Amino acid sequence: MNTRITVVSAFIDPVTMLSRDNHPTVLFLISSEGYFGAENMLVTLAESLQKQACRCTVGVFSDSRSPHVEVAEQARLRGLEVELVPCAGRCDWRAVTHIRRLIAKHQADVLHPHGYKADLYAYAAARPRRMPIVATSHNWPNPLWSTRAYAVLDRWVMRSFDRIAVVSDVVAEIIRRSGVRAEKVRMIFNGIDCERFQSAEATLRHAVVSDDETLVGFVGRFVPEKGGEILLRAARMVLREHPQTRFALVGDGPSRAEWEQLAVELGIRRQVLFTGVRQDMPGVYASLDLFVLPSVCEAMPMCLLEAMAAGKAVIASRVGAVPKLIDEHTGVLLNPGNTEALAGAIRALLRNPEQRSRFGQNASERVRQRFSSEAMAAQYRSLYREVTDQRQNAGESALALRGEPHV
Repeated sequence: MNTRITVVSAFIDPVTMLSRDNHPTVLFLISSEGYFGAENMLVTLAESLQKQACRCTVGVFSDSRSPHVEVAEQARLRGLEVELVPCAGRCDWRAVTHIRRLIAKHQADVLHPHGYKADLYAYAAARPRRMPIVATSHNWPNPLWSTRAYAVLDRWVMRSFDRIAVVSDVVAEIIRRSGVRAEKVRMIFNGIDCERFQSAEATLRHAVVSDDETLVGFVGRFVPEKGGEILLRAARMVLREHPQTRFALVGDGPSRAEWEQLAVELGIRRQVLFTGVRQDMPGVYASLDLFVLPSVCEAMPMCLLEAMAAGKAVIASRVGAVPKLIDEHTGVLLNPGNTEALAGAIRALLRNPEQRSRFGQNASERVRQRFSSEAMAAQYRSLYREVTDQRQNAGESALALRGEPHV
C-alpha cells in the first residue's frame, strides 16, 4: 500500500514530503502534438508502474492555441488518473501555479517531465519546493528552429535535475556535453506491454489488401526525420518487381500532405495507403507482412519494439539505439538514407517468407526478454527511490546542521 503524506504547505520541507516506502507517487508532465512515441512510452510506463503499486498521475498540457490532449485520452483508456494543465502559450505562469497545486493535490514524491516544455515548467514548479525531478530525454537534437530556444533552456535547467533517463548513447553524450554531470544520466531502454501485441487479430489487412497481396507497414509521426520520402522512393522500386505489394503508412504529422503528393508524383498513390492515426495498433501490426522504419534520426522507437513484439520481420536504419534491438537474427539494419539498399532489403524479404517468419519469431523473443514494460518500470521505480532517498538524506543533514529536530 502506498504511504500518503499530508501536505500542509505549498513549500513544505522535502524531508517531510517524501514517503518511506518503496512505491513513490509520481506526477508525469508532457506537452505533445499528438500520440506518438514519447506519449506511448509515458502511458506504458505509468500503467506498468501502477501494476507495481506506484501511484501515477499523468499531467497533460492543454495549450489554448493547439490543445492536443490525445495522450490524456489514451491514459484514461488505460485506467490512469489524468490532469489537464491549462497553458496559454509558451510562457504562462498560471500553468506553473497549476502544477504546484497538482503536486499538493496528489501528494507527489517525484515530478517526471517528458520533453522541452514539460522540463521547463517542472523546473519552475519544483524549484521553491526542492521537489525531486526525474526527466526522460527521448531524442536530441530536434531539427525544428521553433524548438531551438526551448532546447537551449532545457539543457540549462537539466543541470539541476536529480536524474535524466535516456534511451540511446547519442542522447546521453549530448546531455553530458551540455553540462549535466555524468552520474545524473542513466540509460533506461523503452519497454512495451508485450502481451498486447502477441496473437492480436488483424484489423487492417482485409480492409486494404486481397489474399494474394502483401502488406508492408510504416508507423510513426509524419516528419522528415522518419524517412517517409525514402520509403516512398524505395516503394516505387519494389513495386516494379512486386506489383502485388501494398504499403500502409500509419500515423499523421506535418509531412503528410508532402508525402501524399510525392506518392502521386511517383505514380504509386494507389498502392500506398495513408491510414491516419489508428486506435487499434496491435491489430495493425498483426496485419503486416513486413515492418519498415527508415528513420535518419531515432532514439529507441516504440513502434519498432511493438512490431517486433508482434512477431514481424523488421527493416530499420542503423541510428540511435536501434542496433541494440536488431541484429542478424532479428531483422535487417541499413545505413540511413540509402533508398536503393532499402528497396533491395524489402524485395529480398518479400521473396523469402520463411526468413520473415524466422526474423519475426526471434524479434518477439528478444523484446519479451529484454524490452518489456515491466523491466522498464522496475528501473524507473528504482531511480525514483534513489532520488527521493538522496533528497531525504540531504534534508536530514541540513536539519542536523541547523540543530533542528527531524520529525
